[in-house]
Amino acid sequence: MTWLVPLLTLVVIAFVDYNTSGEFRIVSWCVFVAAIAAALCGVWTTALFAVLALFTYVAADAAWPVQYRAGPADFVLVLAGGVLSVLAAAVRVRGEQRMLHMQHIAATTRRTVLRPLPPGWGALDHAEEYLAADADARMGGDFYDIQPGPNGTRVLLGDVQGKGLGAVEAAAALLGTFRESAYHEPELATVAGRLETRMRRHRGHTVALGRDDGDRFATAVLLGFPEGEAGAVEVVDFGHEPPLAVGPGGVRLLPLAEGLPLGLAELTDGAPPPVLRTALAPGETLLLVTDGVTEARDREGAFYPLVEDVAAAFARDPRTADPARLVAFVRDRTLRHCGGRLADDTTIFAVRREGRA
Repeated sequence: MTWLVPLLTLVVIAFVDYNTSGEFRIVSWCVFVAAIAAALCGVWTTALFAVLALFTYVAADAAWPVQYRAGPADFVLVLAGGVLSVLAAAVRVRGEQRMLHMQHIAATTRRTVLRPLPPGWGALDHAEEYLAADADARMGGDFYDIQPGPNGTRVLLGDVQGKGLGAVEAAAALLGTFRESAYHEPELATVAGRLETRMRRHRGHTVALGRDDGDRFATAVLLGFPEGEAGAVEVVDFGHEPPLAVGPGGVRLLPLAEGLPLGLAELTDGAPPPVLRTALAPGETLLLVTDGVTEARDREGAFYPLVEDVAAAFARDPRTADPARLVAFVRDRTLRHCGGRLADDTTIFAVRREGRA
């Protein structure tokens, strides 16, 4: 129905021109009709309005006595305006098609890297939400996965520094290593070490290719739910936001031994951060987010108060601890806090042992 706007504009111009005095003619305003169509309609619809505006101009101008006619100069103006409007519509439509194609490629790539997680995967209730910040479809490096195995279920969430295909390549490399090592390795510390090694190997490969992203790193948090130990969780933090536990006891941050991001362990002794084991109460949900949540700002520049907001919501309604409800709440509140203008790609991920609510 966007064609109604230029059509009504043309009708109003013709009507007003016919009902005004000869000293005040607006028939040359027909040049705006095709311009409006170019902003709202397709190429062929714009061309149709350009022709219709030209014929309307000729008919409306001929209805006046010779001394009041606008003349050939305005005719050329309407004609040139119509041609330029059609060209502008073609450029706009082509740009929109290119953007849709880029967004489709970005979505397909992300689905390939971030595989769908079945309900109850790894005996965990889970929910996840990814929100892209960049309107130009530049893919970010947020990543997450759940990998069940004979030694329990492992969870990984992280954020590769930077944007674009380079960040997605690094995320894919880390996820590939995680899926294999989390299944086969009995110790979570070994999984953490292999992730650190993979990040450094990936950087070395990009440097050998002559690319300028050889200093790329990734923040991440690695969780382990040991087999047969329902009341415990193991945590390794690679410079990431600490997980938030939401459950019967309220809201708390899991204790961490903060380590350096993946790829930067060589700045110290080269070893990954230590594994910390902490108790997990029945019904507690672990909330993991990337910095798109914690660094979301309002108009005054204030950061989103994640912990306080979740704690208040849980106090009002303990059902907020449900993974799906929790993810939806944090997503909506983050978007509301920043007015829908995310400064960075945002991932919200919540997990809870099945049957522990």
